[in-house]
Amino acid sequence: MERVISADRPEWVPVFTGLSVPVFRKLVRVVARRGGEQTGTGRRWGLSLADRVLLVAVYYRTNLTFRQVALLFGISKSAANRVVDHLAPLLALAPVARRHSPDTVLIVDGTLVPTHDRSVSASSKNYRYSVNMQVVIDANTRLVVAIGDPTPGNRNDCRAYTDSGVDEQCRGAKVMADGGYQGNPGAIMPYRKPRKGQPPLPQWKEALNTVHKSVRARVEHALAHMKSWNILRNCRRKRDGVWHATRGVAQMRNLAMTG
Repeated sequence: MERVISADRPEWVPVFTGLSVPVFRKLVRVVARRGGEQTGTGRRWGLSLADRVLLVAVYYRTNLTFRQVALLFGISKSAANRVVDHLAPLLALAPVARRHSPDTVLIVDGTLVPTHDRSVSASSKNYRYSVNMQVVIDANTRLVVAIGDPTPGNRNDCRAYTDSGVDEQCRGAKVMADGGYQGNPGAIMPYRKPRKGQPPLPQWKEALNTVHKSVRARVEHALAHMKSWNILRNCRRKRDGVWHATRGVAQMRNLAMTG
């Protein structure tokens, strides 16, 4: 089977992945450090490590089927599936391993990722079976620092925040959130607008809400950027696939931002 694209032809990398060549090479080094290189005995991969990383990046960016991705790389559909299964955990954003500094400000928000796996999803307000993925960014660097476990898409953010385990990954830091996180102690949320017939918010609270909204918009920009990887618009992966895909997209976004 003739190969269409390869990491040996770097001009194809930004076309199919949206990543620059230096960022892609950095991604390959990250995967290599995590054990992506094949060692020991056993059946060898038909593609080099760079080509296998490129395959996963293309799959995440385009959300082509495995049959279509396999044709691009000159391999079988089952081989393409095995490549993604093997490398997806190695491309993923590493979980937070230590407590954050009290001076750190994080921003959390949830996003719905449509998925075909009914065992982890639920019919959601986007009228599709989706999971609620909790995403946390650093307010200063705007890099993604944590991704929660997938929770059913009909679960509201205040519950998904704790059920996904992302609250533990935010420990020690100040966490900004929208009004949907009521009931989570320590979350910095805007002042609620008074009900009809009640006096309006004082000017100083309105001013603080404006500042809060402008800062919290950074996580919405991050989510919009992540959704440019089409795997997060219709994830066909099963079991941990949607979790690995979201964390993999976050890792590639962070590398692209840091150059």
